[in-house]
Amino acid sequence: MLDLNKCRLCPRECGADRINGGTGFCGAGAVIKAARVALHMWEEPCISGKNGSGAVFFSHCAMKCVFCQNFGISHNGDGYYLTAPELADELLRLEAMGAHNIDLVTPSHYAPQIKAALDTAKSRGLTLPIVYNCGGYESVDTIKSLNGYIDIYMPDMKYYDDRYAVRYSAAPGYFKTCAAAIAEMFTQTGANTFDENGMMTRGVLVRHMLLPGLLLDSKHIMDYLYKTYGDNIYISIMSQYTPSGNAEDFPELNRKINPRAYLALVDYCVKIGIKNAFTQEITSADAGFIPEFYGESREC
Repeated sequence: MLDLNKCRLCPRECGADRINGGTGFCGAGAVIKAARVALHMWEEPCISGKNGSGAVFFSHCAMKCVFCQNFGISHNGDGYYLTAPELADELLRLEAMGAHNIDLVTPSHYAPQIKAALDTAKSRGLTLPIVYNCGGYESVDTIKSLNGYIDIYMPDMKYYDDRYAVRYSAAPGYFKTCAAAIAEMFTQTGANTFDENGMMTRGVLVRHMLLPGLLLDSKHIMDYLYKTYGDNIYISIMSQYTPSGNAEDFPELNRKINPRAYLALVDYCVKIGIKNAFTQEITSADAGFIPEFYGESREC
């Protein structure tokens, strides 16, 4: 049961009484807060397609990544409040605009409210696939509660070595927690399926962004994902890291990745047999690809 009186929605299980004015470790209270609801063109091709995904960028986050590209909303909580019925209205508006799917970005701390919004929207005709776009530091119980609501899970798998998870995201036990969550996601969806236009309709797409100096850690993640799931999931191998947030306080992160390291990671994935993967151009590591969140929250 997802109880906001004593919140256990994320692995931190902080127990905040969000119903009566408290806020969790994540910073979220009882009411949904979002920073942008719009068509979004910058996801993987099978998610964004030609029209864009219908993205809802939720405010606050259970992770504290020092390099977060959406620092203003994840750490500072910038955004505006939405009731569950208002969120349902927004989801239907995105469908009317031609979105290929509904892309819930960093949604886990609002899982009960999102379920209520989806119930309302679906009762009013929403038919789009629902994408759960999350950081990977997820409670298995929360993911289990979403069975039947989510069509596509799109988690990050950020770290293999817990030293980095603690130092850069204040997320102890990250890899074990993330691996268990992805296992439950895969149990719910099974192998990936696509429509006649190449758009994903069901499945799991795991994202991994190479961080400066962590090539070996990334290789361990690729080994795990391929040995565990083979070609039954897709992997997105991301080069888009650019110093953001508080990265300047961590000298080893205050630089873009070495292009040769990214190419070495891609070559390694080919070597071990990974076929179902997306890669990025090195030019993706540009702050210009980070969407604006201020003053245009409900616009395209």
